This record gives sequence, structure tokens and C-alpha cells, in this order.
Amino acid sequence: MCGIVGYVGREVCAVDVLMDGLRRLEYRGYDSAGVAILEGDSLEVRRAKGKLINLEGNLRERPLQGHLGIGHTRWATHGKPSERNAHPHRAGSIVIVHNGIIENYRELRAALEGRGAVIRSDTDTELIAHLIEEAVEQGRDLLTAVREACAQLTGSYALGALCEREPDLLVTAKNGGSPIIVGQGEKQAFLASDIPAVLPYTRDIISLHDGDFALLSEEGIQIVDIEGRPIEREFTMIQWDPVSAEKGGYDHFMQKEIFEQPRAITDTIGTRINEVELDVDLDGIEFSKDELDGCQGVTLVACGTSYYASQLGKYMIEQLAGIPCEVDLASEFRYRKPIVGSKRIVIPVSQSGETADTLAALQEAKRQGARVLSICNVRESTISRASDDVLYTHAGPEIGVASTKAFVTQAVALYLIALKLGIVRQRLGKSEIRDRLHDAMRLPRMLESVLALDRSIEKIARRYFKVQDFLFLGRGIMFPIAMEGALKLKEISYIHAEGYAAGEMKHGPIALIDENMPVVVIATKGELHDKLLSNLEQVRARDGQVLAIASTGDEEIAEKANEVIYIDDLGEFLTSILAVVPLQLLAYHIATLKGTDVDQPRNLAKSVTVE
Repeated sequence: MCGIVGYVGREVCAVDVLMDGLRRLEYRGYDSAGVAILEGDSLEVRRAKGKLINLEGNLRERPLQGHLGIGHTRWATHGKPSERNAHPHRAGSIVIVHNGIIENYRELRAALEGRGAVIRSDTDTELIAHLIEEAVEQGRDLLTAVREACAQLTGSYALGALCEREPDLLVTAKNGGSPIIVGQGEKQAFLASDIPAVLPYTRDIISLHDGDFALLSEEGIQIVDIEGRPIEREFTMIQWDPVSAEKGGYDHFMQKEIFEQPRAITDTIGTRINEVELDVDLDGIEFSKDELDGCQGVTLVACGTSYYASQLGKYMIEQLAGIPCEVDLASEFRYRKPIVGSKRIVIPVSQSGETADTLAALQEAKRQGARVLSICNVRESTISRASDDVLYTHAGPEIGVASTKAFVTQAVALYLIALKLGIVRQRLGKSEIRDRLHDAMRLPRMLESVLALDRSIEKIARRYFKVQDFLFLGRGIMFPIAMEGALKLKEISYIHAEGYAAGEMKHGPIALIDENMPVVVIATKGELHDKLLSNLEQVRARDGQVLAIASTGDEEIAEKANEVIYIDDLGEFLTSILAVVPLQLLAYHIATLKGTDVDQPRNLAKSVTVE
């Protein structure tokens, strides 16, 4: 969850690089922040509780200069948010920043205190600093000391370490679900938790693997394993424009990312659709008809917004490919002792590729012999490296904590997979394949038409932003859209919201409906449209305020709803992707009217890399 950045070099001021990088990583955590800079021959540490602006004020009052440093923005796991628990942590000549959770924390603390160490914080991170310091005191160099310290750790970590005795070196290490990248420039080197932090300075990066240790200096980057043996890793050239990680004129990253969705879908479809040969190319990922005919089912595993995208995928895979499909919350999957087996395809879905629960589910599926095909947005992420196959979404950097373009690109990726499975199984006729491929190509343009409704949706938000509760209803494939709409609203506006299958309304939620309860109904045309209109009538009979997402030309619904937002029809699967966009905009405008922190909602972090 936390954000880490590090720099060694003399081309720019270390403090400038660190603070610039932390601004780009603040979405990963904002309980506290800190930096450590080698100033002269001593390491100076500055920390502040709360958002990065507090640390910036500290540094304005007492500036630091130096060519070597590490920085950190924290999302609290061990120890409540406070300056005492903020990173970097120090032990003697060692300063360290860390993202992850050390599971044998209690045993290590007891052992260190038994040897006379004075532990000043409540964190597990400080213990690593003490372990490194012990090794340095025994004559080890910094890289060896970090390796020996990490050999004593159980859990996940991505860390950066400095030592006053080695004033030109920075060491980093990775294990478990916590990501770390290193980048190289001319006479300078960088480390960070995520690519946007280093994009203004270098495009040549390496994503460290579990068990990697890297030594960074002005001369370059060396990578070794825990035994100190050299490892060759290839640099990757990052194509993202640094501006794509900035707001680009929008008020918030989330707003920008909502409006980037047509581009993100276009890039995700890319050249994967072949309308001439009526086929889908999943970047070389192949299935045989025999394999699919013998497949016992597909299991989708994900968390949060990715879980709701996976619910869409279930409808698509079962109806287009005729293969049984189930969706599991990744956080529950391995604990229920699932029966997977070698004749099942498991599809983990993750924006970051670092989600701890999804990674654990992936590993359990592989242990049982399943084929693992991941959907992910980040190349060289832990989940992508651990998978048999990866279908990348091309959403680009998503900075806002509440996911938007990741959701729609995941849904598109699942649609492409479902089509491919249906084509290989010969479940779809040529005419249907042609129509579905053509509709997918039209999707970005249709989504632009939905975004043009922004002003009218803002007016609706002004009428409802002071309410305390919302109910979202949908049937069929629109049920996951209702749940995703409720999630977006509660995430960024802090309004209580629930998503329900409309047919379940009479089994409980109807008791909540009165004149103060807005009910958002996704009522686009489809097989269950008449049934949903009946549910809508039941809401109106109890004085509920109805906000409907409806198909263009549906005049009947205008008589039954207080507000109607019309979207075009693109078949139920792709219309579900269109339908989520008005809900994103509604949540965004309600949140801004309430004055909440849209990009960094309280208690949330972008990448959940610990359980």
C-alpha cells in the first residue's frame, strides 16, 4: 500500500526527486510521510503525520540538500498514524523505508529487545532497520547486511535502505506482493513503488522479482539473489507519457480517468479484433477445442471493483462460450479450500497486479494444476509474472484510488476472452461473431456519447448530494453494475449505498424505501425489462425517488421515474459497460459537492498489497 521512492546521483537535488515522486505516489497512502537525505556525512530524517503537504511545510522551514535519499508515504498497517510511526525509520547508521507486512514481527521484536535494542515505534519496519544495523556492526557491507536481515523475515517487503558508512549507495529488496521498480539514468539511479514516480527522470526500468536485491549507485544498478549471486534482468522501456500521470487540466485524477475511458477501451481492444477473419487474437494466447470441451469450468477471482467486473465476465463466458463460470472474492477463495483441479481455467483480475489476496488465490490455483490466465494492467507485475498467460488491459496509469477506467477495460478484456472461447467452441455463428466484433469496435464512440451527459448528471447530483442513503438496483448483467455504482458512491462520497438484485428488493431492502431514499435503477432494454419496471413501480408506491438509467427511446420509463439518464443500446453485454459510466459521474459529482477528497478517500489505498 505505501509509496516508496529513492534516488542516488548528482544531476538533480535528491529532495526534489523524492518529493516529486512522493506526490505521484501519494495515492498509495497518506497517513504520514517522510524523507531521509544524506547531508554531508550524516543522514537527516524528516517526518510528518498526515498528508504530504505537512512534510513539504517542514522542508520549507528547514531545507535539506544532498545527492542520496529515500522517501515514503504511508498507509498504516502496524502502528496507528503518527509521526513516531512514520517512515523512514532509523537504527544507528541505518535508515529504512518499507512497504509490506512482516509476519514474524513479535518474535523479532522480542529477540531484538533481548539483545538490547531500543524500539521507538510500533511498526514492523523499524525491526528491519535494527537487523541491518546489527549486521553492519559486525562488519558487513550494506548489501550483505540487507540480505542477512531479510533472511530472518517472514512476510512481504519492498524496502529501501541507506547507511551513513556507505554514502554513495542505496540498497533495495523485494519479496511477496509488495512491488518495487528500479530505474537508471545517466550518472543516477532511482527506485520506486510505481512507475509514475520516476517517469520524469527515466523510462528505463526493471521490476524486481521476489528474492531480488539491488545495489544502486551513480555507476548503475547491480541485482543479486539472497546468496549474493549476480542476476541478469533486462530493462524495459516505458512508453507512458509523464503527462498521463498528471491531471491534464481536470479537477481530479478520477475525473480525468473517467473521461479517458474511450481511449483506454480503444487501446485495450487494439488489434485484438479481426473483423475480416471473424476472430479474436488474445496476444497469442491460444485454446484448443478439445481443451475447452473438456474444461470443467472457469473461475474468476478478484477484489473490489475487479470483483464486479468479474461478475460481468461470468455472464459473458457462460452465455457466449457455454462454459460454467463462478466468481470468487479472492480474499475468501483459498480459505474455503476450493476444489480447482487441472481441468479448470482460473482468471485472476487485478488492476495493479500486486493485490495480495488475488496473488494468493492465483498461487492456490496453480498448486492445484489449473491453467491461470490473468487480466492485469501493469506489465512485469507480480501477478503477471506468476501466471501462465496474461491479457493486459491498456488503461495506463490510474491514480485515483476509486477505480474507473480499470473497471471498463477489465470488462472489455473479459468480453474478448468470452468471445474467443465461444469462437473456439464453435458456439457462435458467423453472423453473431461479426455483429459482436463490430459492436465492440463501436463501444469507445458510444461511450463518448455517454460522457457528453456529464453536465446533466451534475444537475441531478445537486438534487441528491445531501441524502444519507442510496439504493442501487439491477437485474441480470446489470446487477453487478448496480453493485459497482453503489461502491463508487460510498468510496468517494461516504454516503451509505447498497447494490441489490432488483428481484431481491422485496426480501429486505424495500423496508428502507421512503421519500428520503433515492433508488438508482439500471433499467435498460433486455429480457428482464418488464420485471424491472414492476420493481420500479414498487419503489414509487413507497414514495422512493427513482433515478433510472434507461435505453434511448424508452418513453414508458419517463412516466415512472423522477430522473432518467438515457444511453444507447449495444447489446446487453456492452451496454452494461456503457451503463456504469453515468454511475461513475453521479458518484464523482456528489462527492465533489460534498467536498470530500475524491482522489484519496479516507482509509483507502490504491493497491492492497497486504491482507
